[in-house]
Amino acid sequence: MAAANAANTAAAALTKNGLLKTHHRRHLLHSFWMRICTKHSLSDPPITASKNIGDHLAEQSKWRSIFPSSFFRRTKQFEFSAPSLITSTFSFRKSSSSRKSRFVAWYLGMLQTRPVSTKSITSAFIYTAADLSSQTIMGENSEGYDLVRTLRMAGYGLLIIGPSLHYWFNFVSRVFPKRDILSTFKKMALGQTVYGPTVTAIFFSVNAALQGENGYEIVARLKRDLIPTLISGVMYWPLCDFITFKFIPLHLQPLVSNSFSYLWTVYLTYMASLEKASAS
Repeated sequence: MAAANAANTAAAALTKNGLLKTHHRRHLLHSFWMRICTKHSLSDPPITASKNIGDHLAEQSKWRSIFPSSFFRRTKQFEFSAPSLITSTFSFRKSSSSRKSRFVAWYLGMLQTRPVSTKSITSAFIYTAADLSSQTIMGENSEGYDLVRTLRMAGYGLLIIGPSLHYWFNFVSRVFPKRDILSTFKKMALGQTVYGPTVTAIFFSVNAALQGENGYEIVARLKRDLIPTLISGVMYWPLCDFITFKFIPLHLQPLVSNSFSYLWTVYLTYMASLEKASAS
């Protein structure tokens, strides 16, 4: 009997000690979350070995009564949902970055295998977007967009600008193969005196012809609009050309030039949409 009583006493002591350790851990976790999630946290009194289990449970009930039960449920839900939320956000960003890198790799590969067609399609998209932007800015879409005009701009980018940019940049790189400051300025001067005026005159002429203007009206339009457009180009293109010729590799120069030409094309399509000039 004495041995049985001693065993029961030892088991009760171990059980009591285990309960103390369990409640001590819960108390520490509860205090940690209250300090994080509440603006004015209340600190619990420390647990000592001399405290009674019943007193400690009563103190825990007092502290839990301060906060609604939903507070502890939400804290627990946040504990399990936060890692999954971070993981899903990271996975989304990683997949988005992967898609962008695959698209860039695909586009660069197309520039190598089909340079003329890739640059032509890129120019068509840029001229389409620029013309739609021009119509929006000028408020010309009150009755809907002029899709015929947009189609003319897209055709000009596809059939004239895209191929001509490819051959022009290759020609300039052969004439001035270096990329120093002097060669860069020579390329810029050649573009401002040869390429720019030529493609601008072609743009106004083709666009006017597609709108049904005759030869005299096309010449009158060129006399009226060509010189002001070229003056505006001198104020816009030199910096763009300097960046393109100095810092951009040859196979990417048409793409960068097309990117710069977006704002320029908004202005150019506006000039081309003006009423025809008097032939007299």
